[in-house]
Parts: sequence; structure tokens; C-alpha cells
Amino acid sequence: MFNSLRNRLAKIKHKEYDNIDGDSNEQGDKTPSSQEDVCLETFTPKAERTEDTQELHPDTFTVEQAVDAIGFGKFQVKLFFVAGLAWVCDAMEMMLLSVLGPALRCEWNLQTWEEALITTVVFIGMSISSWMWGSMCDKYGRKTTLITSSMFVFHYGLLSTFSPSLIWIWILRGLVGFGIGGAPQAVTLYSEFLPSTFRAKGLVLFEMFWAAGTCIEVALAVIVMPTLGWRWLLGLSSVPVLIFILACLWLPESARYEMTNGRHDVAYAIIERIAKDNNKPMPEGKLIHAGSVNPEQVEVKRGRVQDLFTPDLRITTIILLGLWFSSSFCYYGIALLTTELFDEENPCYSSVGQKVQESGCFLDCKMLSTKDYLDLLWTTVAEFPGQIITLLAIDYLGRKKTIALDFFVFSVFVLLVCTCPSRTVLIVFIFVARAFISGAFQACYVYTPEVYPTTTRAIGVGVCSGMSRIGAMITPFVAQVLLRTSIYIPVSIYGGISIVTTIAALLLPIETKGREMKDTH
Repeated sequence: MFNSLRNRLAKIKHKEYDNIDGDSNEQGDKTPSSQEDVCLETFTPKAERTEDTQELHPDTFTVEQAVDAIGFGKFQVKLFFVAGLAWVCDAMEMMLLSVLGPALRCEWNLQTWEEALITTVVFIGMSISSWMWGSMCDKYGRKTTLITSSMFVFHYGLLSTFSPSLIWIWILRGLVGFGIGGAPQAVTLYSEFLPSTFRAKGLVLFEMFWAAGTCIEVALAVIVMPTLGWRWLLGLSSVPVLIFILACLWLPESARYEMTNGRHDVAYAIIERIAKDNNKPMPEGKLIHAGSVNPEQVEVKRGRVQDLFTPDLRITTIILLGLWFSSSFCYYGIALLTTELFDEENPCYSSVGQKVQESGCFLDCKMLSTKDYLDLLWTTVAEFPGQIITLLAIDYLGRKKTIALDFFVFSVFVLLVCTCPSRTVLIVFIFVARAFISGAFQACYVYTPEVYPTTTRAIGVGVCSGMSRIGAMITPFVAQVLLRTSIYIPVSIYGGISIVTTIAALLLPIETKGREMKDTH
């Protein structure tokens, strides 16, 4: 009788271990790992027992399921503004280039190519560093990478205010661009904390920080440039970067990153923090790695470019690189094209810039006036309608169709410029075109973090962002140089590329609408 009772207790004990160890014990391994038991005890709530068998029945949940269950709340709102500040800083540094060039041309008597190179070196720095920051983000964490890249921007942005010569401006602004290459990782971090039902809308709303940053920079230029000059503008433009670095003291690390890095107890604590801020209960059960039976035993490789070209992602990555290139090429192209076209009364019937070159006044110093700054501000405001349209369409049509729609509408209205309309109609055409190309750029920022798993999400965003910078480096030669030959050449190039991109967007093999964000391949 005693032996029978002892055997019965042993069987019950075996069944308890089966439930704790999950599927691995169901396959025949009945010996529990003491290290795994200790790990599970740190973040697994007490399991419920049935009255009949006394077996354990623990529930399980992933980070995705936890974030969806807790929902959007106070935590995401705070993260929205903290991470969004990084996007404001990025936009201010980019908008600064349109003001810095004319000012230095007047003060230092620069030639056209010297002035243009001030912008080019920034994009060169960004294209070089984007993949590097993305790899660091996947290997060492989103928060660490954002702080490091922001310190680059602040340090060299502040130093550039004391530049004694053009060479130093090129070097220091190039290093600022190198730091700015890490700014898109703010989108990566923010996306990983958003519930799936709100992710698309949240990321589109997040892009409004870009438009806000450009408006802030123009407003700052209106106040500072007439009295204090470009050095003060550079210095004051770096202040928001310092504020963001200090705000990062609150910024949490991604729970998804911690899970793929094997720190499950840290990930669980982060989710508890979200639940507490949102005043919502924690999901019951143990936190597990999405798509893995026993993640504690899995060694995950992160931040590798080659992982973007695995058989299941190769076509998606190639098309995405084209989409990002076209987005940046057309976005910055229409912005540069606007200023050039507005300088001519009727650019369709004469080569833009021909009168200026014939008169010998092409390099004459002309400081931007208050009206010029207000025109820049008005042009920037055109992005807000595009964001609203994308916000409404992205969950209704899906990501692929929204990107295609934005590029198609852009192509229609940019090609309408060839009809030689009146100035008022021309403004309407250009503003609609800019609104939709801005929307296409935003939709790419929504799709890219969703399509890549956590282990390669940041490097995916980084590589795509680097490709977009290449488009930004090329587009001035189309929007400014070719425009002086004929208006039809650049307009046809932008229209043709956007039509091809429309087709490419529809050929994306994966639609991420309603799709759970994966942690591993």
C-alpha cells in the first residue's frame, strides 16, 4: 500500500513537470531543467489546478498578445511624444539645409557646387550610417542606439556653429548626417509598443512630427536669421536633440528586443510597466517567445544584412529598397522643383534659369526674405493633408494598395505640370503631388517595421533608409540641373519613376494589414 501511494505521487510530480516544461517534455524528455524552472518562476504566475487530476494548466502569451490585450493608453501616449521628439530633431536638421546654403553663399561667396555640397555631405553621412545604426539597434538595443546617434547629432551640430571655413562645414555637417542616420530607429521602437489594431494609424500620426519639425525650423529661421545669423540658428537647432537625449532616461527598451535577446524576466517587467501605466491587468500565464517552443534554448542571430535576403524575404526587400529610393527621390525632388518653378513666370516656354545665367547674376547674393520663409512654411503645410488621407486609407485598403495609390496620384499631378498651367493652378498641382508623395513615404514607414521580424527589423529599416538617402543625393541633379535644360525632362522622370513604383508596390508578396509582427524568421 505504501509503495502504491509513493508511485501515485511520483506520477503526479511527473505530470507537473510536463506542464511546466511544455512541448519539449511531451516529446519524451521527462527530466526538467532546474535552470529553466528558476527562470520560469521569476515571471510565471501561479498556475491553476483542477480538482480531479491536480495537473498544472498554465496559460501562455507573447509580447504581441500582451500589448494587444493591454491596449493603447497612457504609456503609448508618453512614448509617442518622447520618440516623436527624435523625428522633430531629424526634420529640423534637414530643413536647416535649405536655409544654411543661401546664407553661407552670401557670407563666404560660394559657387553653386560648393553650396550644393553642403546638402550632399549630409545625405552621404546618412546613407553610410543608416545600415550601421540598424545593425546596432538589433544587436545592442533600440534605446542605446538612439541615444548614441543623437549624441553624434548634438555634438557635431553644436561644433558646426563654430566652423571657421567651408571645409569644416562639410566635415562637421557630414558627421551630423552620420548621426541622423539613426533617427529612423525611433519608428522601430515606437512600432514595437503599438497594439496591432492601432499600429498603422499610430505610425502615420507619428510621421506628423516630421512636418512639425520642419515648421518649427522655418519659424526659428524667421526669428533668428535676420538678427543673429546662421551660427545661432545652428546652435539653437541642436537644443531639441539635447532635450531628447535627456528624455531617453524615461525611454524603455523594446520588450520584443529583450525577448529575442533571452532576457525574458526583463521583457516581462517592461510589459508590467505598460499595464501599470495604462491601468490595465496583466495577461495571465507565462511569457513565451513567439514562434518558438522553448526559446530559452534558442541562440538568435540579430542585425545581419544577409537575413533581409532569405528566400521568404528576398523579393520583399528588393521591392522595398526601390520603394524607399523612389519615395525620397520624388519627395525631395518635388520640394526642390517647387522653388525653381516659382522663380519663373512661365517656365514651360523657356529653360528655367536661362535668364539668370544670361544676365550673369546667377551667383549674386540674395538672402531669403520673410516672404521666402513663409512660402517654405506654406509648402510644408501641404504634407498634412497627405498624412490624413494615408491615415484613412491604410487600414481600409491595406499597406500595399495605399502605397500604390499615393504614388499613382503623385504621378498624375506631377505630370500635369507639363500642361503649362497658370501659377495658381500650378500651386494646386504641386501641393497635391507633395501631399501624396509624403503619404507614400509614411506608408513605407508603416509597412517596413511590420514586414520584418524583431531580429532584423531595425537593420531592415536602416538599410531601406540608407537607400532612400541615395535617392535624395541624386534628385538635386534632376530637379535643379536638368530643369535648366527643359521642364519636361525632370517632370517626366518623376512621373515615370512613380508609375513604375506604383506597379512595384502592388507586387509586394506580403500584405501586413492585420498580420502579427514576428519576432524571428
